[in-house]
Amino acid sequence: MRIQKFGGRRRGIALAAGVASTALVLGACADTGDGSGGDGGEAAEDFAIDCAAYEEFGDLEGTTVSVYTTIVEPEAETQQASYEPFEECTGVEIEYEGSREMEAQLPVRVQAGNPPDIAILPQPGLLNTLVTEYDAVLPAPASVEANVDEFWEPVWKEYGTVDGTFYAAPLGSNVKSFVWYSPSMFADAGYEIPETWDDLLTLTETIAGETEGAAKPWCAGVESGDATGWPATDWIEDMVLRSAGPDVYDQWVSHEIAFDDPQIVEAFDMAGEILKNPDYVNGGLGGVDSIATASWTDAGYPILEGNCWMHRAANFYATQWPEGTEVGPEGDVYAFYLPSVTTDEKPVLVAGEFIAAFESRPEVEAFQTFLSSPDWANSKAVHTPAGGWVSANLGLDPENLATDFDQLTVETLQDPATVSRFDGSDLMPAAVGTDSFWSGMTEWFASDRSTEQVTSDIEQSWP
Repeated sequence: MRIQKFGGRRRGIALAAGVASTALVLGACADTGDGSGGDGGEAAEDFAIDCAAYEEFGDLEGTTVSVYTTIVEPEAETQQASYEPFEECTGVEIEYEGSREMEAQLPVRVQAGNPPDIAILPQPGLLNTLVTEYDAVLPAPASVEANVDEFWEPVWKEYGTVDGTFYAAPLGSNVKSFVWYSPSMFADAGYEIPETWDDLLTLTETIAGETEGAAKPWCAGVESGDATGWPATDWIEDMVLRSAGPDVYDQWVSHEIAFDDPQIVEAFDMAGEILKNPDYVNGGLGGVDSIATASWTDAGYPILEGNCWMHRAANFYATQWPEGTEVGPEGDVYAFYLPSVTTDEKPVLVAGEFIAAFESRPEVEAFQTFLSSPDWANSKAVHTPAGGWVSANLGLDPENLATDFDQLTVETLQDPATVSRFDGSDLMPAAVGTDSFWSGMTEWFASDRSTEQVTSDIEQSWP
């Protein structure tokens, strides 16, 4: 679908930042006056970029770049709107194709010799497959690599690298290490946000002792259709980061240590201290076994009914609350960082998309450069007036984001103390990451299977 362009070519910028020409110039900030970020209206309409950054790619007027992605409506609308400044600058038309079947269909199209110019990959595992099995993705051009080196933490570049070659720049990002709660419930009870893991356990025990009956400290749910179990894998990944550290996490994900290594078993038990304790779960939903059947989209709702106090879920859970729910520091719900073992470290479980190119035409390289730059990140922010989107791009101005929570998420990503690691199940072979790990976690709750049995079975499934 062709995006409606602005009325005329824009050659100016609303806000300039001194960066190299290959790293595009930071775009306009939204002026809201209330600290809540962009309003998505006038700010989005006025947003423009430095067109001089594209002159090195030559005359691009009348060319076309095709983009294939899993991002469909309603999110597709803001995604396409974020491309408008690039189209205005260059005259390139972006042909957007969104499909929930993209992950399955992209390898088919590659084999048939009909790949898109660019694909937005939802995880590094698909990039690895396209490179190692199909030799289809082109190495990232120098302009893209320069942007990533300047505006992203090195670990994000590593996730777009296969066998030492950098292929795919990161795009949007998610933070999974959050705990949702009711600010008013906490305030009325006199509870404070925990700063360490021990503080969180103490708070959990306190709530369990002070709120008898249906209300429980935690609620959780892992039912997700064919993907049932994935929310529980996030719990385990967060616990590995906290109990064993990022180096062990890397060894676990790459199978340098076994899935049933004692350090991984310890992480399971760390999660089980909360999730398998009937005194702590599953407020408003049932017992421990109900975690296996409770829908992940609805599992936090008991907070709104006063039946549970906390729900661990990613930043994108902000879009899952029922219509009319106010998300904010003084709203119906908000979130805090899932504490680390100590205040000296800040491990964060992340996820995100990556840009893979299958063609090397000038217009394709120019669009790749735009997507890897602060310009695109800020354009996306001001064109997402309802919020719910963030990026780990260090050039993203948090003030351009629509909500307090989006700003909190970006501040977490940009915190110098943050040590990010990508979702482990997305990095593991499919036979584990989207199969035995998911099903094993489900049985951990549904059948009360032991940690030792679950981790051993998953280890045996590793190809």
